[in-house]
Amino acid sequence: MTAIHAAATPAGTAGSPVPLRLGTRASVLARTQSQAVADALTAATGVPVELVLISTEGDRSSATIAQMGSTGVFVTAIRRALTDGEVDLAVHSYKDLPTAPAPGLSLAAVPVREDPRDALVARDGLTLGELPPGSRIGTGAPRRVAQLRALGLGLDIVPIRGNVDTRLGRVRGLAGLEGPGDLDAVVLARAGLSRIGHTDRITETLDPLQVLPAPAQGALAVECRSSDARTRELLGRLEDTPTRACVVAERSTLATLEAGCSAPVAAYAEVAEGEAGPELFLRASVTALDGSDSVRGSLTGPPADAAALGRALAADLLDRGAAALMAAGR
Repeated sequence: MTAIHAAATPAGTAGSPVPLRLGTRASVLARTQSQAVADALTAATGVPVELVLISTEGDRSSATIAQMGSTGVFVTAIRRALTDGEVDLAVHSYKDLPTAPAPGLSLAAVPVREDPRDALVARDGLTLGELPPGSRIGTGAPRRVAQLRALGLGLDIVPIRGNVDTRLGRVRGLAGLEGPGDLDAVVLARAGLSRIGHTDRITETLDPLQVLPAPAQGALAVECRSSDARTRELLGRLEDTPTRACVVAERSTLATLEAGCSAPVAAYAEVAEGEAGPELFLRASVTALDGSDSVRGSLTGPPADAAALGRALAADLLDRGAAALMAAGR
């Protein structure tokens, strides 16, 4: 593991709290969202936070997520640093986490979620429906590949990797970015573009009826050691209860399907006020990688039953052939 300590605040002085050490990946997006959590934590508690940059397997590899074929490639090294006491807390993109809990670690906070939808960045300001057949569209996620193919638009889906600016640089004609410009468009998470100030690049935010988001997309997961009661209490002040309910439902669907982040599985939950109080509306889908077939479903229930709703919806999808679609993708 490679860890580079980058202090965002000075070490504690006499009479001031000792800074908490926050482990994060070194990408611009990871640092930006981790700094946002650090700033929110300091504002809520008065405790300073410094970032500790950690290199992960996913950062060092040039392979696509599907080629790496395992969950946890962006989080294992960070979790090891947390377990070993090198950092006090860690911030992850929630969708990168394996669905199984990590021994000795607690998911202490799920802050308010960004918009979880996918976004298109295309040449000439085009929308998805305006791109002509044969247009080259870049994405590294099998879920997006499968759903884009299922739309039947005749698009040529190209696997890509890299940070946000690298991916944007692949789009032909985008001003102010370096890159080969060999694609007509890319599809990225809107949340990531928003966090680093690139929403002006978006030519269309994709309706979930067209492309359903990944489980927990747009959400952050803040972890600490289970034994660290003080840090758990501090982090609890960042918790957003509706966001946690939504991501619990989505990831419960994913876990019951026994699928990882490289599977063509989508899930999206929303909490809204119903006649009898808050209700959670969960949608999920599994799509064949070639787009030839899919199963979709939805359930509604109390937010307190989020995990059970996810399990029930996954069971319904499995009864209707989801396992065969995922197996074909592998």
